[in-house]
Amino acid sequence: MSLLVCRTLRQASGLRPTAKIQPRSVRAASTAAGPAFDWTDPLASKSILTEDELAIAETAERYSQEQLLPRVLQAYRDEHYDPKILEEMGDLGLLGATIEGYGCAGVSTVAGALITRAVERVDSGYRSGMSVQSSLVMGGIYEHGSQEQKEKHLPLMARGKSIGAFGLTEPNHGSDPGSMETVAKPHPTKTGYFSLSGSKTWITNSPIADVLLVWAKLQSTGKIRGFLVERSVCPPGTLETPAIKNKNGLRASITGMIHLDGCPVPEANMFPEVEGLRGPFSCLNSARYGISLGVMGALEDAIARAREYALERKQFKGNPLAKYQLIQKKLADAATDAAYGTLAAIQVGRLKDQGLATPEMISMIKRRNCDVALSNARVLQEIFGGNAVSDEYMIGRHVANLFVTQTYEGQSDIHSLILGRAITGVQAFA
Repeated sequence: MSLLVCRTLRQASGLRPTAKIQPRSVRAASTAAGPAFDWTDPLASKSILTEDELAIAETAERYSQEQLLPRVLQAYRDEHYDPKILEEMGDLGLLGATIEGYGCAGVSTVAGALITRAVERVDSGYRSGMSVQSSLVMGGIYEHGSQEQKEKHLPLMARGKSIGAFGLTEPNHGSDPGSMETVAKPHPTKTGYFSLSGSKTWITNSPIADVLLVWAKLQSTGKIRGFLVERSVCPPGTLETPAIKNKNGLRASITGMIHLDGCPVPEANMFPEVEGLRGPFSCLNSARYGISLGVMGALEDAIARAREYALERKQFKGNPLAKYQLIQKKLADAATDAAYGTLAAIQVGRLKDQGLATPEMISMIKRRNCDVALSNARVLQEIFGGNAVSDEYMIGRHVANLFVTQTYEGQSDIHSLILGRAITGVQAFA
């Protein structure tokens, strides 16, 4: 991405170039002989980012802190997602940011993940809505769609004017998408159309989506193919997308189902070439990569909030909690895992742009970073004592959200089996 585009992103947001937002951060005093230790960036990951990437991260951080943070608490309480958030992100060039052309910014893989980290520092649900739009749907169309499909959908989606959903997971087949039951067959009355029938569940954005990327098995071949289902042209009763309510996590995003009952889809809306699980898995790998750095944002926010609380909360003869060894160990463990996870994600992002990243690398960082983000956030929650129950302290929301990130787009144990197979050469899946 050129510096001109970076400046354009900042100008579009009405923001002046400033230091990257670091919530309530205070740097440790430097020694007489060396530089200061920055607890918000313990291993100086910013030093290996390009000027463009730093500028993009700054824009995403300022937008997230100034526009998303003030509304997240009420949104989480109400289980409400405002679709205009995607338009706001589109105005800043944050959607489909790694895509070249079609109104997208064309930034590096690392820069795209820095956007997810900034958004997830506020809430994993906001990042989930953005990731589905950018990585799963826009990324899928860009990688596998026809030229006509790209030109029709990507510019609108880049601006947040058209919302996407990604339909792979089914009620009876979560970690086993190869056994999907959704089927596509020639439409009985409409020439040049397929008829899609089946159900998908736990689909982010589905109740508000304009375009649904649905994966279904061709009845004639048994091969999995991707279809772009456009809500506006679906006859009544053939497409329903009810919301799933009363969630314990990701309440600031909207989740639903996809029910297809003889839904007519033009043959031109099927991805022209990709077959089998390679199609959805390539989309998932891009999203998993973004998650791997995104969850570091959630963990970093948990660290900052726990640190502030420990410094302000007085217990036992008027001492701040931060004075005690158990508290300091919790913070040290969390900061270490966040720093290591960030560097690992940046490394894999660099390899991805060079065409050298493997799916197993992405499985490793997705699994590890989600695991440590959740485990550390749970431990940091203990610093708040009973106050952690109050949502105003924010920490409980991160814990609930991070459980979901550990589960979706490849549950942690499933990624361990992917890695085990790569290490041993032996297939452990049933």
